[in-house]
Amino acid sequence: MSKKIEVKNLVKIFGSKPKLALKRLKDGWSKDKILNTTGQTVGVNNASFSVDDGEFFVIMGLSGSGKSTLIRCLNLLNMPTSGEVIVDGEDIVKFDKKQLREFRQKKVAMVFQNFGLFTHRTLLGNVEYGLEIRNIDKDKRQQIALETLESVGLKGWEYKKPTELSGGMQQRVGLARALANDPDILLMDEPFSALDPLIRRDMQVELLEIQSKLKKTIVFITHDINEAFKLGDRVAVMKDGKIVQQGNPEDILNNPSDEYIEDFVKSIDRTKVIQAKNIMRKPNALVSMKDGVRVAIKEMQANDISSVFVVGEKMKLEGIVTIDDCVEAVKNKQSSLKDLLRHDYYKTSEDEYIEHLLENATKSRYPIVVVNDDNRLLGIIVRTSILSGLLPSNSDTETISF
Repeated sequence: MSKKIEVKNLVKIFGSKPKLALKRLKDGWSKDKILNTTGQTVGVNNASFSVDDGEFFVIMGLSGSGKSTLIRCLNLLNMPTSGEVIVDGEDIVKFDKKQLREFRQKKVAMVFQNFGLFTHRTLLGNVEYGLEIRNIDKDKRQQIALETLESVGLKGWEYKKPTELSGGMQQRVGLARALANDPDILLMDEPFSALDPLIRRDMQVELLEIQSKLKKTIVFITHDINEAFKLGDRVAVMKDGKIVQQGNPEDILNNPSDEYIEDFVKSIDRTKVIQAKNIMRKPNALVSMKDGVRVAIKEMQANDISSVFVVGEKMKLEGIVTIDDCVEAVKNKQSSLKDLLRHDYYKTSEDEYIEHLLENATKSRYPIVVVNDDNRLLGIIVRTSILSGLLPSNSDTETISF
């Protein structure tokens, strides 16, 4: 995938003497020593990362880690002290006022924690505001605003005022306002942190659904590690203005780079982070609908299993057959698998989280089967796979049982 954003050696220092502080930083002084000696605050310290086109990239850290400062450098609400912010091959730090205004209006949009809605405007008026300042024709901008409100589940609320909405609905308006300009890049600064847990979870699911359709490049800020790992294709963890580790959630969870990251991931609910695709495996055996009962029996005997999944063309899942049914069929001189197919197993998508698989895993006689939208078999999940997903890579799976 092509790189949409490249951040190189980014530094942001607050205070009246940033050049002095920058020199001290390059000399190896700590953030605290620079503050105590010069009075300057290091917000971001030599951060480097890239975001692919269409990627959901999450930056997380505790309060004061520099994550919000960093995201504001990506649209120059914070002007970097040094370093590069390259978007589509151009260093936006070098943009003049006209280029920056066009960049903010057309290429990037931001969603804030505090919603930032105009209370005197209707939802429609709020969403079309960005199009209005771009001098888009009134009929066209209203049509875009109506379609965008519908896309975030607010059809029928167009002429309500923000004060008439719940917090979750207000945040949807903020998201719709950002999406209405059809930006390539969406910057989201802790947008769900003010919401109660239930609404927050709903908004996370909603955002993932929107992203699956629109494929925007998203940079998302959060202090919640469960939220970060649930949403992010990749995650960068910050401390004291530095990025201390970045990678996909599973890598960070299983291979923390230092004690700070280890402490972070200890509190994570792995059932809400690990997905089916992370723990599924290819089945030891499969049979085709074209195969007969005797072939199915041989396949089960060879792999020491008592059931086997049956697939058709292009690996489309047809069902499962058991050793008992197949043996009985041989006695009755049946050769076709079609009449022996069972469907009393559980299916899931590759993006489903372990938390939603646990109950079915305890009830099912068979492995959970992972399929795509076309019912093509991608893999299977057995109970031991779920156990291994629940535990850190160096843990003993025998300490947990169903």
